[in-house]
Amino acid sequence: MIVLTEDLQQHWAAISPLLTIRNEDEYDRAIERLNLLLDEVGTDEEHPLYELLDTLATMIHVYEDHRYPMPPASGAEVLQYLMEEHGLSQSALPEVGSQGVVSEILHGKRELNVRQIRVLSERFGVSPALFF
Repeated sequence: MIVLTEDLQQHWAAISPLLTIRNEDEYDRAIERLNLLLDEVGTDEEHPLYELLDTLATMIHVYEDHRYPMPPASGAEVLQYLMEEHGLSQSALPEVGSQGVVSEILHGKRELNVRQIRVLSERFGVSPALFF
């Protein structure tokens, strides 16, 4: 068991800097490494470095969640964001309702109902949970 521990310590000393993100400098370096890995590996799950890419992405995600937590957003705020991202006006969502209905939702005068959430989820390819 001592040999295994010594072996692990030696390898960890080499790998640790690649997977340690404790501050913004290490975060910036991790993002650079991730981008290089994405260029090299892409989505090829058979690539020898795919697991490193996946692990590094997870470490970055954990750091971002801890350092930059997402504030809670209402369904109307999520809808507003998605509309802006897709360059949509209120009248471009007839599946939700008339322009007046969409306006009322965006201004907090009306809540999204289950049917509206379902169609918005399908239209934007997002989880329905985002709107709750």
